[in-house]
Amino acid sequence: MTAPAPDALLGRGSLRVGRVLGVPIFVSRSWLLFAAFILISFGPSLASDYGTTRGYIAAGAFAVLLLISVLLHEIGHCVVARAFDLPVRSITVTFLAGLTEITEPPQTPARESAVAVVGPLVSLLLGGLGWASLQLFEPGSLPYLLCAIVAISNALVAGFNLLPGLPLDGGRVLRAAIWKATGDPGRSTRTAAWAGRVVAVVVVPGLLLGVLPAVGLSEASLGTVVFTGLIAAFIYAGATASLQRARLVERLPQVTIASLARPALAVPADLPLAEAVRRAQAADVRAVVVMDSNGEPESVVSEAAVLATPEDRRPWVAVSTVARHLADGMVLEPSLAGEALLDAMRRVPASEYVVHDRASGAVRVLATEDVVAVVTP
Repeated sequence: MTAPAPDALLGRGSLRVGRVLGVPIFVSRSWLLFAAFILISFGPSLASDYGTTRGYIAAGAFAVLLLISVLLHEIGHCVVARAFDLPVRSITVTFLAGLTEITEPPQTPARESAVAVVGPLVSLLLGGLGWASLQLFEPGSLPYLLCAIVAISNALVAGFNLLPGLPLDGGRVLRAAIWKATGDPGRSTRTAAWAGRVVAVVVVPGLLLGVLPAVGLSEASLGTVVFTGLIAAFIYAGATASLQRARLVERLPQVTIASLARPALAVPADLPLAEAVRRAQAADVRAVVVMDSNGEPESVVSEAAVLATPEDRRPWVAVSTVARHLADGMVLEPSLAGEALLDAMRRVPASEYVVHDRASGAVRVLATEDVVAVVTP
């Protein structure tokens, strides 16, 4: 499974286990819950057939083999993405899925499809290898059973991931096809996201609670119902996130410093607060930026701090005493817009930023609340 970067929380609650092509690989601690689920689900039956120790070791081996299979699936996404010069931030395996975090969307429908489809192809290859390995072991032995489980589970993972709805790989293939047909990436994302919601609500319960028990690949038990609910909720949440992301992308052209930054008054640090307020009122601006001796923005005046200062004290208080220092990253270039502007704000979260036009010396203030009002439906 692949996903864009802005919505990910990289490495939180995860164990870093290595790198591939320079990309860090994480295993979420939540995966231990999945391993426990495998032990509880398969351990008792294997223990009754092969003995307690061998049975639970086999169940643990199945969990590890499935982890490796998911990692190889995600590495497939990573390799193709890097072949197209797409930056990949991380690979993470969680309780329910693997995630390859790509920080830029594929430039064409063909590349989108290629990056998406390679993961299921890797799973199919692993399933084929597991099936071929059956010939090496005696039927009924533990190695034979593990190979059979690897073959079946990878085939199921491939088929499941090819379901046509975001955030699954099949949803990205569907998005690429609609993008190719319409030339509209935003519309293709919305359609694939709604398809993902249908997959979550209709297809997943039908498969896991109806089809698989009917063909003998699972049991219609309470555990299956709970697992189905978790999978459906995961897909529905991912589809919703993709839909919100599409809506955000549609609003990005409106997110520009030129249209959102407020005019500000530039003043020296030692100017009395009363005089700074008088000049701001005369210029009909509400923002005041304190400049250093080199003409660079140093701090931005807090309106709340100004209001909290009694008027009779303002002539005796320097404006710098009611200003917030500007940390690195809080002074933005006037040309920033769209995703680049949002990325700059994500790197250094703040309620206000200063925009400094060095050519003219003019300063403005960008309020986070103004940006949020544009990008939030």
